[in-house]
Amino acid sequence: MGVHNQRKEYGSMLVELGKKNPDIVVLEADLGKSTMSCMFEEAFPDRYFEMGIAEQNMTSFAGGLALAGKVPFTNTFAVFASGRAYDQIRQSIATAKLNVKIVGSSSGMSDFGDGATHQSIDDVAIMSAIPNMTVFTPCDGLEVRRAVEAAAQLEGPCYIRLCRNDLEDIFPADAAYRIGEPVVLREGTDVTVFTHGIMAHEALKAAATAEKEGISVSVVHIPTIKPLNEEAVRTLSAGKKGVVVCEECSIRGGLNMLVSFALRGSGIPMESVAVMDVFGQSASSHEELLEYYGLDAKSIYRKIRKAAGKQEI
Repeated sequence: MGVHNQRKEYGSMLVELGKKNPDIVVLEADLGKSTMSCMFEEAFPDRYFEMGIAEQNMTSFAGGLALAGKVPFTNTFAVFASGRAYDQIRQSIATAKLNVKIVGSSSGMSDFGDGATHQSIDDVAIMSAIPNMTVFTPCDGLEVRRAVEAAAQLEGPCYIRLCRNDLEDIFPADAAYRIGEPVVLREGTDVTVFTHGIMAHEALKAAATAEKEGISVSVVHIPTIKPLNEEAVRTLSAGKKGVVVCEECSIRGGLNMLVSFALRGSGIPMESVAVMDVFGQSASSHEELLEYYGLDAKSIYRKIRKAAGKQEI
């Protein structure tokens, strides 16, 4: 099992796609060495637009490029991609279904040192609420490549959420990548854990711990929060003692609400792991924040036990 960085895999994949498709162009908001769009700049300087710290202008400019037949990828931190340019995304991109790919880097609390202003706990809810938007939340570096390729081929607006830090590879290399379709990372019979993005790593650790206690756990990764195959969610939950939903974003407007809606009327108990309607803060590591906000493997394990009907510990 290897270790890859989502941002580096993104930059590398952009270059590969750029070689195949001369219409792909890249826009940056003064963070190219962090988002790794700088890799595309080096390969194709005439197709790279440094817009400065002007996310709204960058987004509007990308809309114009899309109208001219280009496939623009915009880049900045997730909190700025979804928040600072929201009006331009909604009014200029989404309403017209323009072919713009919005890439939010350093998502969730992965920018642990910069605190609440740079930690995107609401980007999934914001982008999912916009009609015509497809929302990708890959779980590792390898899946980023599949997601970026799929977004480039899809006609219409897309949002891709990327973590800042290195991640072990867990996405099955031979798995067919289908937008909207859940991917089973681990089979189990007692509890199903639904997750997306980097939380798949914590969920797998929690499932392994639960297995030692005799609780059989299925871990299901959701590659795209929007669209989401609700029927598949119901099928993967059927016959289980309970389900747990894990995400590194707000409890409001994310996967927890989507799964709850999909399972409405089923009677299946559901437990939630998410950022509970609070902002983040500075810390010495990403792991420290995951533990503090109850997003780590230990916290998920406790929810799995509860969903399985075990006594709380």
